[in-house]
Amino acid sequence: MADFFTTPLGVFVIILAQCLAVLGFVMVSLLFLVYGDRKIWAAVQMRRGPNVVGVFGLLQSVADALKYVTKEIVIPAGSDKTVFMMAPMTSFVLAVIAWAVIPFADGWVISDINVAILYVFAVSSLEVYGVIMGGWASNSKYPFLGSLRSAAQMISYEVSIGLIIIGVIISTGSMNFGDIVEAQDGRFGFFSWYWLPHLPMVFLFFISALAETNRPPFDLPEAESELVAGYQVEYSSTPFLLFMAGEYIAIFLMCALTSLLFFGGWLSPIPGLPDGVLWMIAKMAFFFFLFAMVKAITPRYRYDQLMRLGWKVFLPLSLGWVVLVSFFAKFELFWGAYARWTVGG
Repeated sequence: MADFFTTPLGVFVIILAQCLAVLGFVMVSLLFLVYGDRKIWAAVQMRRGPNVVGVFGLLQSVADALKYVTKEIVIPAGSDKTVFMMAPMTSFVLAVIAWAVIPFADGWVISDINVAILYVFAVSSLEVYGVIMGGWASNSKYPFLGSLRSAAQMISYEVSIGLIIIGVIISTGSMNFGDIVEAQDGRFGFFSWYWLPHLPMVFLFFISALAETNRPPFDLPEAESELVAGYQVEYSSTPFLLFMAGEYIAIFLMCALTSLLFFGGWLSPIPGLPDGVLWMIAKMAFFFFLFAMVKAITPRYRYDQLMRLGWKVFLPLSLGWVVLVSFFAKFELFWGAYARWTVGG
């Protein structure tokens, strides 16, 4: 049996099993993310939230998913039907395949490539095409305006995210997520992680992630008071569910990136405690909690405020930080905190 897994067919079976395991984790997590999102909003607003379907309302997300799947798919008469149906599938598939390079623990990754950050950045950049396709194919000015807003917003904040990540790459000397986590493995535990030397960029990265995934207060493409539901306004049933699922999966991906880049990934915060996948999942859940809290307590930005923040504030700050980190790493200042490839964390 062991010899079988060394054959091409055996390798294919192993890779397929790994892909299904990660997909299963992401999809099951999706149900709890939606449930947690609604419960957190309800708690902030002193409401009950989902509490009827299943114990504590845990099956509410399953019931909602079944409702979407069983409803009729309505396609506008004047739309480009092929592109209209491809758009939500594109958003969903691109959100899922980015997880191929995300490690959950040491060796727990489908594809441990040396340019993992470039892969994630390339895939996440393509997600905007699903939004544009959906808005354009709907043959209506409101979805089209919403999709253009989303395109401008995602491109604007991807620049800042890319520059912030460059600072981490400079400190590590690698674009592999495993190397980035290992560089944060120091004798000081929580204080050895990159959040401390890169502290200003942690806040910029988190806010940029909100804008990148169209989360409040930056949900301008879906601003109900202005554009009804943005690029999704003509969608119903399963296509709408795919758009929503793709959005939540992208949010969870940003939580994973925040954990890996700045908070040690699967590393234990206390020296002596064992590292492992549970730490990684706990950190991702914590950052999703922050995503939900931001939605519950912050008002929506105007579109001009959104774009000004991205281009006139975040871009200069992140670009200046790259220069500073390069200087710190070159001369190994601050006890080598910015040059982890030469000095132990």
